[in-house]
Amino acid sequence: MCGIAGQVNLGRPIVEQDINAMNDALRHRGPDGFGTYLNESKTVGLGHRRLSFLDLSEAGKQPMSAADGKLWITYNGEVYNYVELRAELEGKGYQFKSHTDTEVILHGYEEWGHDVLKRLKGMFALAIWDENRKELFLARDRFGIKPLYYYHQNGNFVFASEIKGIKANITVNTTLDLTSFADYFVYRYVPTPKSIWNEVKKVPVASYLILKADGSTEVKQYWNVPFAENTISDKDAVEKFDELFLNSVKTHARSDVPVGSFLSGGYDSSAIIYYMSRFGYTPSTFAIGFEGWDVSEHLFAEMVAKQYHTDHHNLILESQSLDLLDHLVWVYDEPNGDISTIPTYLVSQEAAKSVKAVMSGEGSDEFLVGYQWQKEYEPKRSSLKEQLLSLVRSDSNPYILRYYANAMAMGRFDSNELQKLLHPDLHQNINPNPDWYYHSLYNKSLPDLKAIQVMDVKHFMGELVLAKIDRASMANSLEVRVPFLDHEICEFVFQLKSDVYYKKSETKHLLYQNIKGHLPNEVLQRKKQGFVGPDKYYMNLPWYESRLNESRLVKDGIVNGGYIQQLLANKDHWRLWKVAVMETWYRRWC
Repeated sequence: MCGIAGQVNLGRPIVEQDINAMNDALRHRGPDGFGTYLNESKTVGLGHRRLSFLDLSEAGKQPMSAADGKLWITYNGEVYNYVELRAELEGKGYQFKSHTDTEVILHGYEEWGHDVLKRLKGMFALAIWDENRKELFLARDRFGIKPLYYYHQNGNFVFASEIKGIKANITVNTTLDLTSFADYFVYRYVPTPKSIWNEVKKVPVASYLILKADGSTEVKQYWNVPFAENTISDKDAVEKFDELFLNSVKTHARSDVPVGSFLSGGYDSSAIIYYMSRFGYTPSTFAIGFEGWDVSEHLFAEMVAKQYHTDHHNLILESQSLDLLDHLVWVYDEPNGDISTIPTYLVSQEAAKSVKAVMSGEGSDEFLVGYQWQKEYEPKRSSLKEQLLSLVRSDSNPYILRYYANAMAMGRFDSNELQKLLHPDLHQNINPNPDWYYHSLYNKSLPDLKAIQVMDVKHFMGELVLAKIDRASMANSLEVRVPFLDHEICEFVFQLKSDVYYKKSETKHLLYQNIKGHLPNEVLQRKKQGFVGPDKYYMNLPWYESRLNESRLVKDGIVNGGYIQQLLANKDHWRLWKVAVMETWYRRWC
């Protein structure tokens, strides 16, 4: 895992110092080494910070070039089928200087061009400079596990794994996007392709961007979740899932250094430990808990660790860890209102003391119906007003979108609430439909359950959860691997009728049938619990008062002071959490 950066400016020479500054800003993503490349005309610069897992020698150093020196790559990620792809490319006559997946991608690009992305299994963000075509090729993986941002102003194109890498380049100037400011309170993050800055954008998930020789850009999506309503026998479905997931865990364990695992004591992380045991791998495991909480995750994690004899590590949190928010606003670049940012950062910090990579269970809930809001949804007839709105908007089921927006809110901000929050002079920055992003992700051609699952994959997981995990882990120079997020598993599940993989009487049917009898009953019978800690952890009103009573957002005329006082008086801790995150972020970056 690594950090990547670069700049293309065909109108003026690039200064190597600027590329080095970007590299330095991303040092946490790759403390094992760094590299830079400038082309002869000094119109293109690429940077790289290395966290090495495969071929630890200098042969794995990046940026890396093809034999003729006309193609250069800087790459962040892991391609888990690189062994198989390398053998195929060697059969076509390609020769390799290293044992890295980076070189596999580079030769794959030579052979298949942009279609190399369709052959990659894994997580990645990459940039390839083609000197002959004078084109830059940027791409992200299918689920958005790895981030990639870009800045494109007046012929100057700058990209990096994190916004702080872009802002380290002195040719970059940014201004606060107040529409993104409002969006954050609705979604807990800024939706793609926007960022919190007007001039910085995200490369969309499962897409590539081409910067052409004339300075224009083109963005194309190369993959989407395929859907069908196939019915197969229960036995075949369970066995096929077992085969796919075992293969995914095996390939995710490929590394020249040890790979550990987060362990929450829930289905997903516990299943990973069981599947690793099937091919003789016993990882170090890492759990986090909360003081005085009788359902704290570490209690269940210990049961699994004991059964599989892992080298287990617990970290117990206290309320004062909320002050870590001051550091996290630097870690995340943009405001991120997920309430598990603090425990995720701390368990990553703990794991990084022992290993360079861990596995984690993201994706299972989205694919296999693990969330309560997926299970509790019941179709209802839309109101007359909603039916009329559906004639104007593209969605044919306004009720499902309202249901989903409420389920996601963690302190709902609708138009009325946003108007109370923002200074009246800024109301024009509020989208007339604050839930616009949910509407853009809703696929009305799908059955309701699958439509909700897809919104979870693209919104909740793709934009919030994976961003949280990437920044929290990479800030500690730790790689997180997510074996449930294998596109073949995703394609298999979503091409089944939902009643094949979802049973009301059984949690995550396809997974449960493969792990029952292999994990403690306390884990198998445990109620679904998010990675958040007890509510009281976030109900510390004196802490919110200390953060918000001298608010910079209020002083700068962005937020209404009376609204904050109303939230404090009402002990509205979920909305207060969002405001406190934004206040802390604003003090750090503005």
